[in-house]
Amino acid sequence: MNIATTPTLPFYQATGREIALFETAYAHGLPLLLKGPTGCGKTRFVEHMAARLGKPLYTVACHDDLSAADLIGRYLLKGGETVWVDGPLTRAVREGGICYLDEVVEARKDVTVVLHPLTDTRRTLMIDRTGEELVAPKGFMLVASYNPGYQNVLKRMKPSTRQRFLSVSFDFPDAQTEMLVVARESGLDAARVAPLVRLAGHIRKLSGMDLEEGVSTRLLIYAATLMAHGMGVEQALEAAIIDPLTDEPDVQQALRDLIATIYG
Repeated sequence: MNIATTPTLPFYQATGREIALFETAYAHGLPLLLKGPTGCGKTRFVEHMAARLGKPLYTVACHDDLSAADLIGRYLLKGGETVWVDGPLTRAVREGGICYLDEVVEARKDVTVVLHPLTDTRRTLMIDRTGEELVAPKGFMLVASYNPGYQNVLKRMKPSTRQRFLSVSFDFPDAQTEMLVVARESGLDAARVAPLVRLAGHIRKLSGMDLEEGVSTRLLIYAATLMAHGMGVEQALEAAIIDPLTDEPDVQQALRDLIATIYG
């Protein structure tokens, strides 16, 4: 396993060959799709790789109202004058940077139309409002992510789009790796991190609890951070795990009972 030790790099603990795949995709101008559950490290991985490659990174959190204009740019009124302002995708193309579209399936359908020419041999971005056609320079890379577990009929990535990307699957790390990550990010000692990771493993394996998804590594880091700064276990887990996972009283109580068995 590769461990990022360079102080200037955002910490990332590799769990497979994802770093080599990203570097190869970048070197050959190929788009990359990251698939995996919420909070498993996809965004941190992209931040790590952008810093590792010394590239500017433009991250876009996609949502229902995100349109192509939000990515490309628009005319805005500034000081009584109408001026064109590039969006994050356009800036990444002009600068030869990395554009990361987080949860890309959440965006409006017109976004796909913009992305397709950038994900084939054309590598172009058409800006209809200005009449420009930008050719992405060497160094530009398009990265997108989505959570397959949240897909439904209305929010499904079309095969015609998915097959334009290289793809790598992410999941929660094994217990030893997750302990390393949580301890490193939170400052909590390994002995106190261990039961947190055991708890996460039990929650992820449980069925019938009406949880949309298991507890993320991100939430474990939040809980560990609270504990490292003096908060009690019960209060930290209530704030960082129970309440974020569910609003259902019976499910919350089931989680409390599970916590009691781990920390009892």
